[in-house]
Amino acid sequence: MTSAAGAEPAADDDRRNVSDAAGVVILGACAAWSLITAAAHDGRPEGMLLAVLAVAAGYAAGRVSGALLPVAAPGAGALAGLGLTVGLPYLSPGPEIITPLGHAGATAALLTLSAGAACCAAWATESPALRPALRLLAAGITVTAAALGSIAGFTACVAVLLGSLAAGRMRHRGAGIAGLALSAALVAGLTWAVAGNKVPAGLAASLESRLTGQRVGLWQDALHMARGNAGLGVGPGRFGELSRTSAQTLLSDGKPHSAPLQQAAEQGIVGVALLTAAFCWVLYALWRTRRPTPVVLTAGAALTAVAAIACLGNALSFTTVSVGAGLLAGLATARPLADESPRHGTDVRVRGEGQAP
Repeated sequence: MTSAAGAEPAADDDRRNVSDAAGVVILGACAAWSLITAAAHDGRPEGMLLAVLAVAAGYAAGRVSGALLPVAAPGAGALAGLGLTVGLPYLSPGPEIITPLGHAGATAALLTLSAGAACCAAWATESPALRPALRLLAAGITVTAAALGSIAGFTACVAVLLGSLAAGRMRHRGAGIAGLALSAALVAGLTWAVAGNKVPAGLAASLESRLTGQRVGLWQDALHMARGNAGLGVGPGRFGELSRTSAQTLLSDGKPHSAPLQQAAEQGIVGVALLTAAFCWVLYALWRTRRPTPVVLTAGAALTAVAAIACLGNALSFTTVSVGAGLLAGLATARPLADESPRHGTDVRVRGEGQAP
C-alpha cells in the first residue's frame, strides 16, 4: 500500500514530463514550419511566430501562477479578461473591420476564456462563501457578452457555464475530453463543408445568411488555395494578396477568418496537422493532469469553445486571445504547491484497492 502510494508522485511526474515535452515539440514545429513555408514563398511568418510565442508565454505564466495561487490566479485572470474586453473593445490597433468580420470573434473568445477562468476558480476554492461569488462573476461575464451584442460570446459563455456544472457530476474525465475533441472536429468539418459547397442547399443558405456571403467567399478562396498548394501552401501572410474576395473588400484584414482554413491555405496540409496537434496536446495535458476533474473539464470546455470560434472567425489573430488561451491551459494543468482536496474526483486511483482516494 505504501509503495503503491509512493509510486503515484513518480508516475505523475512522468505524465507531466511527457505532456510538457510534447508541447515543446509541437509549438517548436509550428514555428519552424512557418519559417520553412515563408522561405519557400516569400511569406511573412511574423504573425505565426507571435502567436506561438503568445501561447507559450501564457502557458508558462499559467503554470507558475496556478501553482502559487490556484484560486486567486484564475479569478484575477477572469477579471483582467473582462476589463480588457470592456476597456479595450477593439483589442488591437489598426482600422476597424466591418462587422461581423472584425473584432467580434476576439471579443467572444476573450469573454469565453474569462468565464472559463472564473468557473475554474470556483471549482478550485475550498471556501463556501467564495465559490458562489466566483460563479456569479462567470454569470456576470455572460451577461456582459449579451450587453455588448456578442451573440457568439454569449452562446459560448452559456455553454461553458453549463459544461462546468455538468463537470461537477463526472468522475472520469476521459469521456468528457473525447466529447470536447469531437465537438471541435465537427465545427472544423462544418467550415470545410461550407467552403467546399458540400452541405445541402437549404442548410447552406441558412448558414450563409448567418455567416455572411463575404465570410463564405473568403473560406472558398482559402480552400481553393489549399487545393492548389497542398504541400507548402501559398506562404504565411499571403492570403490577402491572392484572395479575390479580400481584394474586393473595402476594409480587409487579409485573413480568411477561419484558423484551419488559413493554415491550409498558407501552410498546407502540414500546417493544418500542426494546428490540430496543438489543440490535441492541450486536451492531452488536461487529461493527464492531477487537478480535479471539474477544473479540467471546465477549462477544456472554454478552450474548445474558443477553438470553435476560431474555426468561424479571426480570433487567434489577436495576441490577447492567444495569451489568454495559453494562460487558461496553464492554470488548469498547474500543480498547486499545496495539495488540493480529492473532492469531485480526479480520476486518480490507489493501486491495489481500485477506489478513488
